[in-house]
Parts: sequence; C-alpha cells; structure tokens
Amino acid sequence: MAPVPPMDDPALAAWYAALCDVVRRGHLMLPDQLPAEVNAALRPVGLKITIYLVDLEQRAMRPIAESGRPGAQVLPVDGTLPGRVFSTVTAVATGEPAGPYRLWLPLVDGSERLGVAEIVTERPPAEPDLLLERCLALVGLIGHLIAAKMPYGDTLRRLRRTRSMSPAGELLLSMLPPLTFTCRDMVVSSILEPSYDVGGDAFDYAVDGLVARLAVFDAMGRGLRAGLTCAVAMAAIRAARRDGRDLVAMTRAADAAITDLFSDFRYVTGVVAELDLETGILRYVNAGHPQPLLMRRGRAVRALTGGRRLPMGIRDDRTDVGSEALERGDRLLLYTDGVVEARGPDGEPFGEQRLVDLAERGANDELPTPETLRRLSHSIQDHQQGPPRDDATMMLTEWSGTAPTRAIP
Repeated sequence: MAPVPPMDDPALAAWYAALCDVVRRGHLMLPDQLPAEVNAALRPVGLKITIYLVDLEQRAMRPIAESGRPGAQVLPVDGTLPGRVFSTVTAVATGEPAGPYRLWLPLVDGSERLGVAEIVTERPPAEPDLLLERCLALVGLIGHLIAAKMPYGDTLRRLRRTRSMSPAGELLLSMLPPLTFTCRDMVVSSILEPSYDVGGDAFDYAVDGLVARLAVFDAMGRGLRAGLTCAVAMAAIRAARRDGRDLVAMTRAADAAITDLFSDFRYVTGVVAELDLETGILRYVNAGHPQPLLMRRGRAVRALTGGRRLPMGIRDDRTDVGSEALERGDRLLLYTDGVVEARGPDGEPFGEQRLVDLAERGANDELPTPETLRRLSHSIQDHQQGPPRDDATMMLTEWSGTAPTRAIP
C-alpha cells in the first residue's frame, strides 16, 4: 500500500475536498443525477468517471446516463476486461505512456456487486498506486451512495432491467436482502432466476454478533398466488426471528400465518438455519425441501439429512433440529428444486450431479462466492435453452477467514 502523504500536501487536500464534495452533493441529489454530481466534484482533481450497473441477469453492465455526455456502450460481463473486473472484484489499469490513463474498478456496496466504474485522467499519474488507493475509496463511497439512493426513484432500478417485471417478481424482489453479504468470518451469497417472473422462491439472511441466520423458500405453484404465499411465510419467520424465537418456533409461525390468511390449501418448502460463527456449529430445520449440500476442501462431502418436518403451512408437531459441525473453509449450498429439475430441450434434467460438479469447480478455482453462483445460474439457464418451468434459487455460504477477502476490492 502506498504511504499516506502529509496532511499539508496540496494534492491530498484537493482529493479530500473532492470526497467531501461528493458527500455534500449526495444529500440532495436525485438518483439519476449521481454521475453529473460526482463528476462535478472530481473536476478539480482532473478525473472523469463513468458508472455502470450490472443487470439483474448479471450478463451485461449498462452506464448511468449523464446529461450532456455521449452515451457509453453496454459492456458484456463475459469476455471483456470490465467484466473480469466485475467477476473477480479486482481493479485493472490501462493506458499509453503519454495518453489518457484509465482505471476500471469494481463497484460494490460493502460486498454486493453493483457493476464497475471507469475513471479516466488525461495523463498517467506520477504515483499510480496512490491514485488507485484513492479511487478505490471514492468508488466505495459511490457504491454506498447508489445503494442509499436506489429506493428513492425508479431510474437506477429500471437501468438494471432488460424487460418488464411481473407483479410477483416485484413483490418478492422488494422483500429480498442484498444478494451478497460479507463479514470477517463468512460470505453468504444468493441468486434467484428468473429475475423478472419469480413464481414463489425467495431467500433471506440476517447476521448479528456471532450468529448467521439463513433461509431459502419455495412456495407451491407459480405467479402472484405463490409469491404472496412465500412473502407471508418469509414475513412470519422474520417476525419470529426478530422476536428471539428459535428455529422450530419460526417454522411454526409460518404455519400459522399461512393457514390464518389463506382459506385454500397452500404450503412453502424451505430450509431455515443458523450458523455459529465462532464454533462452526450449524443447526437447521428442513421443511420438505431439497437437502443442503456440504462442501469441504473443494468437494461435496454429503447432503444434510436431519431436521426434517412437513412443509410450512402444514401443521407438524415434530421438534427435530438437524446439526452439523463445519470446518473452516466449508461451503454450504442451499437450493430449490427448480435447480436440479431444470430440463433441457431433450427433457434431460440439470440434475444434482451436474450441480455438484460445477460447485466443486468454482470452489477449486477459488472464485469469489457470488461469482461461483453467477456461473452456476448461467449454466442452468444455458442447459434449459428457453423459458424456465420453475424458479431456481441458490444460496452459498462459506465459513472462512479468507473467502471475505475475495469478495471485496
């Protein structure tokens, strides 16, 4: 890391003033004004930025338009340098000795991958490492600003969509936490397809102190009815969790909420789990759902078969809770049946073995956890070669002290 220059350095003072100006402008800017306001703040330090947001499919990155500037091109994630920056969460510098100098930087909110940022200066810097360090801080601030501004308008959400969202998709998407969360001891990342027409799948997590609580849901049926059923189950479990109730009580709260609200027969399968981040002890309840897969040293070692009960919405008085002792570096994969049951044009299912093989490949390639899931999801879509018959949701959790370093710039 480059040494920090003395506080009386004019260049440092100018950079500090630019960052303060970004924060000041951020209080009142509209979401679609973000590029223009940030560029106005950066003008005194000779930098120009273009901000790209990844679409919901995580296949391409689209620029946030800035009034008065020509539109930048859409950037594919696969097969491009900016796409590699996004995938690996690693900055790259390009430029000629006497020409413009360009930095491509991963754009994240914490560890949630939002896209990339392109920063250009007219001439190569005297201290490239120092410029990189400062620009990483700047883009980190911009990532937080984007996340903060996203709920206040539709421009940024619309930019990330390539087609219309169904009412069920809109409902569930508004309830989901960010796709990726990272702390010093773990990474949890999720992905849900189809992004625009979710039939009843969802995921949830909450990390407090030394406990991470994880959940994946799959409501019966498709469309808005399934979305409503899933939303009710997830809300009931969140309410019970925030009230300090245990795993069994959470699933029973979902039972009660579903049967109290709906007069017809409905249910939700799911896995609700909690991981002790100090000891690695995983406790879980499996409500009629596919069995989680435990991966160790790059191999799938076993399915977790304990904690069985009936799907939520069907009363079950059993109090079984499964338990597993994780080792540092272990990965836990939760998924819905739409993953393994996805069928190709010839009717062949994607299958558990194919899922295991691709998950093992991602672990052995030491990819960032969210990138492993992105590639898995695209493999499922490529296998189907058409509209999916069911949702396909995955959550990959890694209990590790090293995995978090691969998920942040």
